[in-house]
Amino acid sequence: MKVDLSTKIVLVTGASRGIGRATAKLFAQKGSKVILHYHKNKDAAEKALRKLPGEGHIMIKADLSRLSGINKLSEKVMNAFGGVDILVNNAGIYDMLAFPEASLQEWEDHWIKTLGLNLLAPARLSFIMAKAMIKTGGGRIINISSRGAFRGEPEAMAYGASKAGLNALGQSMALALAPYQIFIYTIAPGFVDTDMSASALQGPLRDLFLQQSPLKRVATAKEIADTVLFCASRAPEFMTGCIIDVNGASYLRS
Repeated sequence: MKVDLSTKIVLVTGASRGIGRATAKLFAQKGSKVILHYHKNKDAAEKALRKLPGEGHIMIKADLSRLSGINKLSEKVMNAFGGVDILVNNAGIYDMLAFPEASLQEWEDHWIKTLGLNLLAPARLSFIMAKAMIKTGGGRIINISSRGAFRGEPEAMAYGASKAGLNALGQSMALALAPYQIFIYTIAPGFVDTDMSASALQGPLRDLFLQQSPLKRVATAKEIADTVLFCASRAPEFMTGCIIDVNGASYLRS
């Protein structure tokens, strides 16, 4: 079933740059009204908002690592649009911690920070938006995960665990929400050319990262955004609960 995006309200978290910004742009090009969420980078968010084609788009600042930030974002969304048709849980962090040298307190802080934004925030926001979707007849939720959920992240263990949790969240919600015509899709990229990965891709290990894929490159933000758009529009309902690998064959699983 193809979904007409020209009538849809779309919330994209972490949309001031990278995958989120590319995703917001594609939805706007399809005629959707986009809610562009950001946390700290107001200048980048304003620039991204100005470049969106069409009218009716808004941007909202919120710290999604806190319940108060989730409530703030949700309240503003409800006041402006009454809810959303499509939620893209994209906001996240990749926080590294060297295990052998870390103290218990550093370990604790590392986990709380990462899980708070990468897992608890999507769970909270999906709960609130799905409740509204039930009242309006359905919708779609798309989560941005990572290949790190499968291959392990020895220098960012909380990140890998948070993304594995996000995968499980999507699968569980797919089972719970299908009767309400709410469909859940999860996308697991490998390395993507964004601000988040810039330091790694511009560093001495650049060639090593590029060689991970037989394509000898990393993904573009638009390639991930294209996949989000597919999940929001052309992906069959029967794909609900799926996890789609978009990693250039850099990590294969069966």
